[in-house]
Amino acid sequence: MLNRSNVIYCYDGSFEGLLCCVFESYAQQEIPLDIATSDKCQTMLWPVKEILTNIQNAQRVQNSIAPKIGTAALDLVRRAFLTCFAQKELYILLFLRKGYRYGPAIMNMLTDEVVSPLFKAVKHLNKESELLRGFVRFSVFNNALVAEIEPKNFVLPMLKYHFCERYAEERFLIYDKTHGMGLIYQPYQAAIVPIEALDLPEADEYELEFRELWQLFYNTIEIQGRHNPQCRMSHMPKRYWKYMTEFGTQFRTRCNHDSSKSSSGRSTTSIAQAIWGDQVVEKK
Repeated sequence: MLNRSNVIYCYDGSFEGLLCCVFESYAQQEIPLDIATSDKCQTMLWPVKEILTNIQNAQRVQNSIAPKIGTAALDLVRRAFLTCFAQKELYILLFLRKGYRYGPAIMNMLTDEVVSPLFKAVKHLNKESELLRGFVRFSVFNNALVAEIEPKNFVLPMLKYHFCERYAEERFLIYDKTHGMGLIYQPYQAAIVPIEALDLPEADEYELEFRELWQLFYNTIEIQGRHNPQCRMSHMPKRYWKYMTEFGTQFRTRCNHDSSKSSSGRSTTSIAQAIWGDQVVEKK
């Protein structure tokens, strides 16, 4: 008999840790009230059960998904984990439990109370990652390309293949300010690593000249008689404008590269340290 528990599973925030929560749910024949990361569990009023990450248990769960539910379900679970959906962990667990029961047919149950929110969350992730493939704007600092983004979803794994293939011979960093992570690339090696804060040096005259040229190009090709701000915001949502060169807003504020602390008191990471420091870089 399945036990509807009032316990909250607490895990380390990794995909493997979430799979261990699924393993624990089956081992104890219970469904937790919620699943939360370690930093959020400290403020919970409900009983908390800490789920330790066990790679073998996680691998058992992962290896069972494709044969029993299908490869599409495994891809959905992986993508759902990257979304900003508030209760993604619990819904992924419930989705897998239903998937083991109904098999591949679960992917067609689009009106189900568990399946529908996950599909919507993944659709939002896919749309945002697709937009950012076109909206990421690089600048040159210390002979490396640097871009900043503030996505709602954790899109760096979705952007990795596109930009590593497109700039195969370059060195670049895409800094996700929302999640405090960075995609670091040097020829044929890439890694996604934590970056608490990024301290960019002041842009040189050469960089500023190219920014002005890009803004001039953007303004020149516009047909004034067809100027339509609403249409532009539909295809280019305003929340992305902050880091887009053609609007020039993010370049009006210069960073002090001699400071080792940001204004909020957090430690910062220089671009040189982020790309050529002691980070562990794995092969693409």
